[in-house]
Amino acid sequence: MITCTVRYEIEPDKLAEFETYARFWLAKVPAMGGTHHGYHLPHEGPNDVAYCHFSFPSLAAYEAYRAAMWEDAECLRAYDFARRSHCIRRYDRSFTRPLLEGATAEELGL
Repeated sequence: MITCTVRYEIEPDKLAEFETYARFWLAKVPAMGGTHHGYHLPHEGPNDVAYCHFSFPSLAAYEAYRAAMWEDAECLRAYDFARRSHCIRRYDRSFTRPLLEGATAEELGL
């Protein structure tokens, strides 16, 4: 499994527009074979930083999703909405491999 974390710099006065954009992807990523772990919007601290996390079974599956979304009319409408509303200043993606199963100290030999 590969998890993509996106760090957004958003326009604070356009938080409602960014939330609209985010709600679309919360439904669309699972429809395209991924698992969305949610968006994390500003609350305390910087008012212009948001994050999202979503996973695909493999990097190849993520790449197939990226190719398919550029052919999907709904995805293109969402990108156009973000562009027209100016809710996103910039974003960066990073990829990690999640560790999801814990173990007791005894099981780990600690």
